[in-house]
Amino acid sequence: MNSTPFIAVEGPIGVGKTSLAKAVSEYYQYELLKEIVEENPFLGKFYDNIEEWSFQTEMFFLCNRYKQLEDIQNNYLNKQIPVVADYHIFKNRIFASMSLKDEHYDKYMQIFDILTKDMPVPNMIIYLNASIETLLKRVKQRGRLVEQNMDPEYLKQLSLDYDVFMTAFQKEHPEIPVLTFNGDELDFVANECDKEKIFAQIEAVLKKGELAR
Repeated sequence: MNSTPFIAVEGPIGVGKTSLAKAVSEYYQYELLKEIVEENPFLGKFYDNIEEWSFQTEMFFLCNRYKQLEDIQNNYLNKQIPVVADYHIFKNRIFASMSLKDEHYDKYMQIFDILTKDMPVPNMIIYLNASIETLLKRVKQRGRLVEQNMDPEYLKQLSLDYDVFMTAFQKEHPEIPVLTFNGDELDFVANECDKEKIFAQIEAVLKKGELAR
């Protein structure tokens, strides 16, 4: 595994991934990678009609995230420049399994496996989760137009699927440390002490793994 820090912040929609990734980037002076969301031309249609627009939506995300991951490898990690991202491409598997029909999912995963075969993987993951009430509140607060028609049941199922996926991921990849934080208990945006608690755990992993700062 690459010894240069590559931290991915993950969790369901609205949990605070971008806010935390920005904070980590500023604190450690790591390069920040943010996922492309609102640029997806199918996303608004997806939330209106998931069954009709799921394949187009997921393929757009896959292609763009693949390109970003390739750029991370070439422009930063290969040059020993640390990176923190507010997502990792493995999230595509979670969303695709939720929304795609079986025949589309099989084709999608064939493409996913080809594209990600030799791509870099994070050497630390920060997993944020929260209650559906907290997620809905934060989605509303940030006010993305494309998310306003999101079905709360979709968000609830997504949160559950994230928990299942991350549990399986930790069993399959014990070599990758996963730091889990509850967004209901920690408010790292408004509370400096909460943010310092997160940084302390990150620091412990960095020192234990002897990753470069």
